[in-house]
Amino acid sequence: MVTFKKPDIENFYRTFNVQAFTVSPDEKQLVFSTNLTGKYNLWAMDLPNQYPYPLTFVDQNCHALRYSHDGRFLVVGFDQDGDENAQLYALPPAGGELVPLRTAEGHRHMYPFLSKDDKRLYYTSTKNNETFLNIYQYDIENDEEKVVLEGADAACFLLAVNGEETSFVYMKQFANTYAPGYVYQNGKSYSLTPETEEQFTVGDGVFVDKEYYFVTTFGEDFSYLAKFHLETHEFSKVLSLEKEEFDVVRFDKQTNSLYLLTSKGVNDYLYQYDLASGTLQKVELPATVVTGIKVMESGNVYLLAGTATKPYNIFLKEAGSTEWKQLTNLSVPGVKEDELVVPEVFTYPSYDGLAIEALFFKAKDDVNNGHVILWPHGGPQAAERNNFRAMFQFLVNRGYSIFAPNFRGSTGYGLAYTKMVEGNWGEGPRLDNIAGLEYLYENGLADREKTLLMGGSFGGYMALLLHGRHPEYFKAVVDIFGPSNLFSFIESVPNHWKPIMNQWVGDPEKDFDKLTEYSPITYLDNMTKPMLVIQGANDPRVVKKESDQIVKALQDNGVNVKYLVLEDEGHGFSKKANEILVNRTILEFFDQFVVEKVTN
Repeated sequence: MVTFKKPDIENFYRTFNVQAFTVSPDEKQLVFSTNLTGKYNLWAMDLPNQYPYPLTFVDQNCHALRYSHDGRFLVVGFDQDGDENAQLYALPPAGGELVPLRTAEGHRHMYPFLSKDDKRLYYTSTKNNETFLNIYQYDIENDEEKVVLEGADAACFLLAVNGEETSFVYMKQFANTYAPGYVYQNGKSYSLTPETEEQFTVGDGVFVDKEYYFVTTFGEDFSYLAKFHLETHEFSKVLSLEKEEFDVVRFDKQTNSLYLLTSKGVNDYLYQYDLASGTLQKVELPATVVTGIKVMESGNVYLLAGTATKPYNIFLKEAGSTEWKQLTNLSVPGVKEDELVVPEVFTYPSYDGLAIEALFFKAKDDVNNGHVILWPHGGPQAAERNNFRAMFQFLVNRGYSIFAPNFRGSTGYGLAYTKMVEGNWGEGPRLDNIAGLEYLYENGLADREKTLLMGGSFGGYMALLLHGRHPEYFKAVVDIFGPSNLFSFIESVPNHWKPIMNQWVGDPEKDFDKLTEYSPITYLDNMTKPMLVIQGANDPRVVKKESDQIVKALQDNGVNVKYLVLEDEGHGFSKKANEILVNRTILEFFDQFVVEKVTN
């Protein structure tokens, strides 16, 4: 009789990903960044054919991907082993030589835009102004560059350029929750919104004739659609939805309508808004979470979207149709989709009565080992979504359940909710996580004696802090590039982050006592449980020193700590070999603490 082994980590981590995509103006070529070879490169498909072929062999993360208007070349951006210092290049559609456009060692180049005639490149960069950034215009033909706007008092990011190159929309980021937008015309900046002392955000937008449609939270808790007249400079609110966040705006010239991508909690939604009639129509999505959308001149819509049980794939909806065609077919090799786990989404009350939404991935009965892993997400002003994580599905397949709460500070629940973490890293979110565990225990979803803890980035910080403040809850702890000392973290972040740190985390002088209380390293003596710490050597966000210092201090205290450093990674894992190593190490670490293992 032929028998097959249970799917190994190789199955789940040979699940490939699409980072970003673009489509040629004639829609004959689809270009996307994927790790089909184990490292990220650009690949393409000649539509309507769906067989991919490689364009680059740089083996690096893609940070920018944009087709020229005439289809002659692409503007692409790559970093180096996770350092996030993206350099911009021109690439022929057939692949081959990368021609440097804008490069500067040690600096990052972001948000490139091409003029209609493809002769000028606009972009944001840290060069010459590492703290507040500059917006540049580069004349490609004459190899000449000038500063369009010099950032001052806050980091400035270019958001859009109109076709006539007379209006430039940019954002000033004073904080993640305070980012007003401006139009720059004839050497002067005009606020997209009326003057106010209240904090709010401006997000994605698009030019339509003499108006600019954009997403904002100005005067509201949840983001909505607004517009700004480019000649009269008048602001007006256009459309909002009950407790739904507007995220992305795209213009469909064929129907004179806007495609609006929104989010509500853990799921995304898509609408089409007719500009002439003001009517709104919901568009059914082929997935639960969307990370990319492109509307072509033809009216065709392309999406990069996925679900908890299916990795991100690219879909096409042709103009006038309601059906989505899947163009890529990434899945978990050797594992049927119905063998994966769809999370239960529920809401629980926190210590102060605040409602917290959470996802619970419950291991199936035939493999369930009774252990639950608490996963505080990163950000912290981000959220756990209803999308695919190979780590989650693999661990659930091996008998572990995963609990992922969207504690206060998470996005998708209104601006006020997101702001709750600011200056409050170590109090509210920590107690939200503990309240979530107590909810699981009270409802028979977890065993108090079989709880594990793991997180990355802010989640790694929270894993360290929960270990130090509440060690009695956990059998073992995994920290993935988490800040261990808020004072050194504030000092070591990228320069253009520093203006937001006082509001986001705290002022090292004024908030000395609070930052001491919120720093995990304060609670070393309580950290007695076995630990695994994972760090990328090139991480620009949470530098290696953050992990070095906590590991050394714990080892000096005699704590059992395993330390895994990846020399060619940054704030994440871009190479399959490293991803497999990390997750095999995590599994082996957790498996030590499962006394009664379930066997098939």
